[in-house]
Amino acid sequence: RGVARIIATDSSPRAVACAQDNVDRLGLGDQVTVQEGEFFPEGRADLLVCNPPWLPGKVTSSLDAAVYDPNEQMLKGFLQKARQHLEPGGQIWLIMSDLAQLLGLRAVNELTQLFSENGLRVLAVYEAKPTHARASDRSDPLHEARVQETTSLWCLAPIDTEN
Repeated sequence: RGVARIIATDSSPRAVACAQDNVDRLGLGDQVTVQEGEFFPEGRADLLVCNPPWLPGKVTSSLDAAVYDPNEQMLKGFLQKARQHLEPGGQIWLIMSDLAQLLGLRAVNELTQLFSENGLRVLAVYEAKPTHARASDRSDPLHEARVQETTSLWCLAPIDTEN
């Protein structure tokens, strides 16, 4: 998409190390910087992309932290702070599954309500159905939910700007 410089952040040292290994292996070190930290690097950006844990729930291991977001603290914290890290005319892209809604862990309209409460409007939504092996594995205890799951890319902008 023509992005010349990317700063990737994660609060997990293991995730940062993994991301850095991928950047090095793919030869993207001139374009991508990986930093440990909560949510945002210093400064502002034209595009903020976030792929938070998709399920509200208790974290009991480092692996759980990639899947569960207790009280949706990460999601809510990102949405509350995103506008102050966005350049005028910039966008926020949020990647979310509706698995939490399918499992009854999040109300259907909760995401759009969070967007509105944080001064954000939806510009577009792009959706994809799962094609991974677990979606077709009938022995998976989450099969019924996974077969219905939709992953969405929410393109957002501050309410007070034109895009």
